[in-house]
Amino acid sequence: MSDLRIPSIKRGKKINVYINDRKTLAYEGETVHAVLLASGYRVLRKTEKMNQLRGIFCGMGICYECLVSINGKPYQRACMRQVESNMKIDIHDILGS
Repeated sequence: MSDLRIPSIKRGKKINVYINDRKTLAYEGETVHAVLLASGYRVLRKTEKMNQLRGIFCGMGICYECLVSINGKPYQRACMRQVESNMKIDIHDILGS
């Protein structure tokens, strides 16, 4: 996937994270939400009962639409966690991306 970040923004140190076991570039200080968005991920999961698509919505921890698994722990809000080196992020990869 291509990097959708604005190139002129100064960022922290480059680190690697793994999204669905795919090595992905991240920067210290970014949220999981920011890394997912910059990496092109828009759909993160389906609702359990209605199978409706969900992704990033509010970006500030209120809506709970951006739930992902982080280091094996499910139901983590992507917008509320900063990335860490070698963090494992799993999303419901329904689009095969």
